[in-house]
Amino acid sequence: MSLIQLQGISLVFPEKTCLDDVNLSLQWGQRVAIVGDNGSGKSSLLRLIQGELLPQAGRVVRDSALTMAMLSQHLPAEDGLSGGEAVERGLTIALGMHPDLLLLDEPSNHLDRYRQRALLSRLSRFYGTLVIVSHDLTLIDTVCDTIWHVADGKVHVFSGCYQDYLGEQQRQRTAQSREMQLLKRKALALHEARMAEQERAGKARQHGVRSIAQRKWATVRSPSKLGRGNETAGKQQVELRERCQLLAQQMAQSALPPDIVPHFHFAAPLSADRLVVQISNGVLSFAQTLLSGIHLTLSRGQRLALTGRNGCGKSTLANVIAGRPVSCTVRGEWILPAASTVAYLDQRLSDLQADESVLSTLERHTPGWESPRRRQHLADFLFRSNTEVAKRGAVLSGGERVRLALACVAAHVPALLILDEISNHLDMRTRGHVIKVLRDYPGTILLISHDEAFLDEVGDVERYALDG
Repeated sequence: MSLIQLQGISLVFPEKTCLDDVNLSLQWGQRVAIVGDNGSGKSSLLRLIQGELLPQAGRVVRDSALTMAMLSQHLPAEDGLSGGEAVERGLTIALGMHPDLLLLDEPSNHLDRYRQRALLSRLSRFYGTLVIVSHDLTLIDTVCDTIWHVADGKVHVFSGCYQDYLGEQQRQRTAQSREMQLLKRKALALHEARMAEQERAGKARQHGVRSIAQRKWATVRSPSKLGRGNETAGKQQVELRERCQLLAQQMAQSALPPDIVPHFHFAAPLSADRLVVQISNGVLSFAQTLLSGIHLTLSRGQRLALTGRNGCGKSTLANVIAGRPVSCTVRGEWILPAASTVAYLDQRLSDLQADESVLSTLERHTPGWESPRRRQHLADFLFRSNTEVAKRGAVLSGGERVRLALACVAAHVPALLILDEISNHLDMRTRGHVIKVLRDYPGTILLISHDEAFLDEVGDVERYALDG
């Protein structure tokens, strides 16, 4: 039974086409994960299903008795609630409506591991139909049974978990590559056979001319037979060429995207002191104590993650370590790096300026570099064309913003790099880019993250729990 049908849907914005003649059907009890790159149109597809957004072409047909509830990723700020608490409250309200269809946009962002487990439990028990926009692989593979992959204006449907979908994509790429090699061998064999046939025909004609001159019968194939042979070979070559062109298009659509090749540059020789941060008996307090008994040591090259429940003080502690202004009282013994030697990448990447181009942003971080060196460094982070390096911060996608921030860090490796929930809102591709850069990163890293899978993929990350 179809709850919703999308028939010939097209959705076009001034800067891009999100959906182009898309046909989808949502069945009762189905549990769908919408995946794809940032900006591909995932949230727009969710809003189309809800009815908040109307298509330029096509129509959305809904069951007349259908009830829906939606949880947006942009929840209104409420006094006293952390991001995780706001998500939990919004989900409780949505589930309290007892909807037939529950629509969720990045519901696991901001959630600590305790609330992540609670979310999985609540959604697993939900009786109705579920559609989730998410980059959370654990959530997708635990809760969902169908993948809708949005890319290049189309939606590719796959029944199964996301890992199975990735495996099927790889099998298709392998099969396409093998078929292309086979077609190339056939084309070469056909060309060689045609050349050999033409050479034999030429020799036969020469032999015929000599036979006539010597008053002997010529042994020459008839012109009609030669013509038919050439015509058949020509058709085969055209068919092979057309199949190769079609296969090349399919391979281009399913090809793996280019990867970052990071190179890291130190502005000055490393100091002999390997100690970066040391905190003894640290206390942070506002009207009342937020954190106490902080004993933390961070050595050069170490990777440490601050973990704990939402609102336990992770970001406050990181801000103090970074030398940022905070309104809390700080007590205890604190040995910290100079604020000018710390790079802090928060979720908003606030160091990037809206009116500054990609190239100008890197110029600000590398005043002593020559232009060719900057262009090569940006190319390593996939900013390769003149158009890409001229883009202003205001129009960069989420993935581009992350790549640019990492490029600036790699160009001037700080004494300490602090990443505050950097994996939130990242699509699968950008997440892979971040993990690759951090795996290779030679400096000291302090991370704030609830994403245990992300920390495991980065590798060699120690945990410092603030709530025991």
